[in-house]
Amino acid sequence: MAEEEILPVVTFGNLMTEGTALSRRGQHVKALDCFNDALKLRAGDKRCLVTRSKCFLKLGDTENSLKDAEASLQSDQTFPEGLYQKAETLYTMGDFEFALVFYHRGQRLRPDMHKFQLGINKAEEAIVNCIGNPSLVKLESKGDLCFVSRQAESRKDEKQQNKLTKDQKQMKKKNAKTERQLLGELYADKVYLEKLLKDEDFMQTNTKQGVKVVDLVLDGISYLNNRRDFWQQQKPIYARVYDRKRLQQGWKKEQKRKTSDIVRSIAKDLEDIELLLARGSAEESCRKAERMLKKMQGWADDEVPNRNELTGNLYSCIGNAQLAMGQMEAALQSHQMDLDCARQNGLPDAMSRALDNIGHVYARLGRFQQAINTWEEKIPLAQSSLEKAWLFHEIGRCYLELHKAEAAQDYGQKSLQSAAEEGDVEWQLHATVLVAQAQVELKDYRSAIMNFERALEKAKLLPSEATQNSIIA
Repeated sequence: MAEEEILPVVTFGNLMTEGTALSRRGQHVKALDCFNDALKLRAGDKRCLVTRSKCFLKLGDTENSLKDAEASLQSDQTFPEGLYQKAETLYTMGDFEFALVFYHRGQRLRPDMHKFQLGINKAEEAIVNCIGNPSLVKLESKGDLCFVSRQAESRKDEKQQNKLTKDQKQMKKKNAKTERQLLGELYADKVYLEKLLKDEDFMQTNTKQGVKVVDLVLDGISYLNNRRDFWQQQKPIYARVYDRKRLQQGWKKEQKRKTSDIVRSIAKDLEDIELLLARGSAEESCRKAERMLKKMQGWADDEVPNRNELTGNLYSCIGNAQLAMGQMEAALQSHQMDLDCARQNGLPDAMSRALDNIGHVYARLGRFQQAINTWEEKIPLAQSSLEKAWLFHEIGRCYLELHKAEAAQDYGQKSLQSAAEEGDVEWQLHATVLVAQAQVELKDYRSAIMNFERALEKAKLLPSEATQNSIIA
């Protein structure tokens, strides 16, 4: 009798991994199916809801995108990814004021996440583009003003009332030009649909499904008009009158604007510092961060409301640059300054970052027990399963270096469990290899071989032949 075919077990992590991969390839409809199935296994998972919300947004379904974003915040109103996704959805819907509220809320909770500041900047710009600056609007009564009574209006000839004046024709021509620039390639489609409306006989026909052609054409025109209005709100092509007034009159920036400019400048400098380090210019990155730290001392507290967070962030950048230059003791001191600043001001996210960096420096110095102690202090501050996955892996790796194989195996299994919860194949691979290596130390060769084989299967899912060859070896 033939053995029954054993179907693979579908887990929440596998569905999340597959859905994320499909979404990255642009196959959002298929990705939605994976996220729907994942939520059946783990209803209300906030990270899955945010991921599905992003998928809905890519498909233009803002209503469901907003529902998922709000659902991700039901159990935790401070969930940063949920706040950001809700703000992004509101921004796409054109609700710039509400989007700004949630960008600000996220920025207050997680000042280290620069995307919230970028969201604030674009939402503020969109609002100004929509309504202009009210303080610069001035009503003037120059020239002749003609008031036509209702009786005079009623006596106007209907033909004369419908006739376009020269000015109106120019305005219509100008509006058409603006619309063409806003819609781009879609403008030709709008013109074509408007021409179709004039064909009355064709408009009265029905499709095979029984839908009137006129309804389809009107829906298409309505959609294009909505797109036009949306893009005009976000970034109008014409120059605003108040911009010209400001340049001509030498309008002085208010204190709030000055503060906003300083914060925007700081965010740009921090990005430059991180970019320099990423490009391998550690020395230049370090110098720029040190200059910025000195420069910030000359600013008042009301100009830089999050001074403490920025100070710690700069010490962190300096420490990372010093580590890249091989200046281990200096890097350790800089990251300790970051940690002291975070503890004094009650900043848990900054504490987590500093403990992470200090642990890395200790590990590079070969002081593995101190690295373990530092990272174990960070465990309660970890905010996601993915963060726990690599944290447990690093602790286990240090125990392996100290030839404490049992502890290394325990942390490797914890790392594997966290990676599986997150659905991250890469960290599942690292954790499985760590467990296998610990089992070799324990001379449990049979279990080690089984785990190396599992690791090889996971390595085949990643585009890295070197990793596969390393596991085989």
